[in-house]
Amino acid sequence: MKKRQVSKQALFATVPVPKALLTMAIPTIISQIINLVYNMVDAFFIGRTGNSYMMAATTLTLTMVMMNVALSNLFGIGGGSLVARLMGAGETEDAKRVSAFAFYGAAAVALGYSLLIGAFLDPVLRFLGASEATVDYARSYALIVVVIGGLPSILSMTLAHLLRNTGFSSQASLGLSMGGILNVALDPLFMFVLMPRGQEVTGAALATTISNAAACLYLLIAYRRASAEAPLSFNPARARALKRERVRALFAVGVPSAILTGLFDVANICVNILAAVHSDLVLAGMGIVMKVERVPNAVNIGICQGMLPIVAFNYSSGNRQRMRQTIDTARKAGLAVSLACIALFELFASQASRLFLSTSAGDVEAAATTVAFATLFLRIRCVASPVQFINYHTSYCMQAMGDGSKTMLHAFVRELVFYIPFMFLLDRLFGEVGLAAALPAGETCGALFALWLLNRALKDEKSAAQSAI
Repeated sequence: MKKRQVSKQALFATVPVPKALLTMAIPTIISQIINLVYNMVDAFFIGRTGNSYMMAATTLTLTMVMMNVALSNLFGIGGGSLVARLMGAGETEDAKRVSAFAFYGAAAVALGYSLLIGAFLDPVLRFLGASEATVDYARSYALIVVVIGGLPSILSMTLAHLLRNTGFSSQASLGLSMGGILNVALDPLFMFVLMPRGQEVTGAALATTISNAAACLYLLIAYRRASAEAPLSFNPARARALKRERVRALFAVGVPSAILTGLFDVANICVNILAAVHSDLVLAGMGIVMKVERVPNAVNIGICQGMLPIVAFNYSSGNRQRMRQTIDTARKAGLAVSLACIALFELFASQASRLFLSTSAGDVEAAATTVAFATLFLRIRCVASPVQFINYHTSYCMQAMGDGSKTMLHAFVRELVFYIPFMFLLDRLFGEVGLAAALPAGETCGALFALWLLNRALKDEKSAAQSAI
């Protein structure tokens, strides 16, 4: 046991940065991609029906599903970042209290969100842009995945964050990946065998919820086993014993992280509402693109999540050189991935779009129009990938340093000052093309602001360290 603890400590503190980052990031990237596949596989199999209205309905519900991610970040990233910093400071018992508090807090928030959506499901769907042609499909999917399946979904992501931030990146990734693989297997079974024709959306929702529940069960077991050698705990007494200053420190990072994801979700809601005003086919096309463009995002978020505990540990232990080297190495890797994805999407936008909607089944004319919209939107929006990564990277760096105020400021400015206003302005001036162009415009402005904030945070941190000396 002692040897294993030393190896985890060495991974954060002494292993060469590129190797440490690869060790932490590769399992996370794999799980992000598999998680992405199982989120996209619903859309893929629904697309085999050639029904653009089913596709539009799953686009509407994506914003509700993404709120699960925001709520898991509240306790997963907030708690995980704090646990990593406490490990770096050698405060193991406090780290255990934080992990227990994060676990029970995530469960409570998940139940509250599910009950709230269940009580106001139809009004929420109408607000998101559901039409008479899409509302029944959207209601069926949201009821099963969000209302019934919200708890295992949010707990799975929270447990994965806590495991990852204590050095158990492989176990976290395996749990999420297992759920993804199971969903890929269950989707066609539930959609085309067990459920009658016309109920494919319900079948996809059932497969997703069962897969999330299985992943949650595995991660609960992995978390319990890891607690024997890592500062992780299920003990409710430890959760109750957490000091107020630690709770504030958790929320100082968790709340901005949740708001960041929540505001991203709000932006997607605005995209959906504006796209739906043009037509259900524009909405379906935008929905396809929002799934395809998540490929580079998944890889880059995996890099950032692998980076976060290393930065947090070295920030608390005082190794500023290693902290900055980790930040720089992660930035170079993410930008390389982003530039490669731009080239691929520009060349193969049409082929990527056709993966999600058949143009030889169902309403062929509507499907062809939807794919044409998706191809155009993808070629415009994919150029935002590098600046989008800069926004993610900067936010995770500030979270790792416990700087919640700058993280929150960045989230508000990125979405509310730049992206959403650009969305309404460019949509009004140039229609659906302008709506697609709002992403690169808004993300570029947000990235410039983010780099300024990070530079300021690093300067403040350096000045504080020199004053302490």
